[in-house]
Amino acid sequence: MWWWSSSTKGRSNLERFLLGITPKPPSFSHPQEQGKEEIEYFRLGDLWDCYDEMSAYGFGTQVDLSNGETVMQYYVPYLSAIQIHTNKPALLSRNQNEVAESESSEGWSDSESEKLLSRSLSNDSSKTWDAVSEDSVFDPDGTPLLKERLGCLDFKYIERDPPHKRIPLTDKINVLVEKYPGLMTLRSVDMSPASWMAVAWYPIYQIPTCRNEKDLTTGFLTYHTLSSSFQDNVVEGDQSNNTGNEETEFCEESVINKRIPLPPFGVATYKMQGDLWGMTGFDQDRLVYLQSAADSWLKQLNVDHHDYNFFLNSSF
Repeated sequence: MWWWSSSTKGRSNLERFLLGITPKPPSFSHPQEQGKEEIEYFRLGDLWDCYDEMSAYGFGTQVDLSNGETVMQYYVPYLSAIQIHTNKPALLSRNQNEVAESESSEGWSDSESEKLLSRSLSNDSSKTWDAVSEDSVFDPDGTPLLKERLGCLDFKYIERDPPHKRIPLTDKINVLVEKYPGLMTLRSVDMSPASWMAVAWYPIYQIPTCRNEKDLTTGFLTYHTLSSSFQDNVVEGDQSNNTGNEETEFCEESVINKRIPLPPFGVATYKMQGDLWGMTGFDQDRLVYLQSAADSWLKQLNVDHHDYNFFLNSSF
């Protein structure tokens, strides 16, 4: 990926932000058939751990201002949306037909989701999808990949409360886990390529305080895959030092000193009024590309994402 490096020196404000908010859960190895490479995967419980400190204290990123000064801008992460598609139905909830009680969430059965996805493929609106979306939904011969690629929609949550009524991401996950324990135990290899989450990042303060810079009120919405299928075998860490690996309760797993970065594949912004986050042409192009990718993804899965619509329809 374009921002992968352990150092933030020489990077733009946008690059530092995207690098900083990229979660990197521990990597595990899943053995394959003889002659095939092992699959690296992560557990959802470990993914949420990556947000513990940021949920409690905020995430700070260095921002270089146009006047030459530098501030640390802090953001709080909120779970904006999540969809879990698996190869087998009802892996998450205690009751497959149970609907989350929160007014902010939406429960869907597999049959309902399949009807919606089928409708989206036959609908005229599918013609507006770009080539990337169409290629990911159809085989070369044009055969739909609904069941094979998308799997069964076991869990869906979309936040609709205004920001001031939300609780940070880690706290929200702890609430949802009460009804959907699989949010802690599922592995990325258990989920289909259609599994994803979106995180809303709202600014809280900066140090030192800077009242005149409007772009410090910019909010971000980042989209991340939850499936091993889209991780491009990108694993960080020392792959040669595995002598101290722990044993786990699963015989096919081994803990290794590696992590799997989950950089955002899509981004939307709110209240971006200047060029603070797009100081270079590369940053501007990247923002256009990432927003287009987010839009294409939501259309592909026929998802009405409340935060995305709000970000796009709000004045900038």
